[in-house]
Amino acid sequence: MVKDRDALKFFHAYVNEMIEVGGVNLPKSISTGLGSKIGKLLKDRGTTGVENSLKMINDVFKAKTTIKPLDDGIFEVSLNYKSNFCPLGGELNPNRSEIIQNSICVPYITAILDTLHSDLKFSAKVIDCIMNSSEKICRYKLTTEEKKT
Repeated sequence: MVKDRDALKFFHAYVNEMIEVGGVNLPKSISTGLGSKIGKLLKDRGTTGVENSLKMINDVFKAKTTIKPLDDGIFEVSLNYKSNFCPLGGELNPNRSEIIQNSICVPYITAILDTLHSDLKFSAKVIDCIMNSSEKICRYKLTTEEKKT
């Protein structure tokens, strides 16, 4: 596990440097592109339904995923980790949390879902973040709507 955490710390330093050098649009574009590629791979596996897709996506992060429907097309997604260390953003760092959320987390997850479910449009808003609270939970509100033809 130590090696995994060291690799993640390197990744986080790399992302922070990428933001410093290229601004927030560089990691946002990369996250969106990677999310689309992963979405295509998962689509080939035959995933069905938004909730199943979310569970499959979040299994990679080794978090317990809870999905609570709030309203028609609106979900609250909670990821409960074993420690207060975010695989995408790292440890407590409120100054960087919004940048990481808006340039990596949200574009990544919405790009995957947009690719898997091309009839829907997704948006997400982070509610709780490990980087803000130093707790073990990442929680966001996911909104879906049918694409207009």
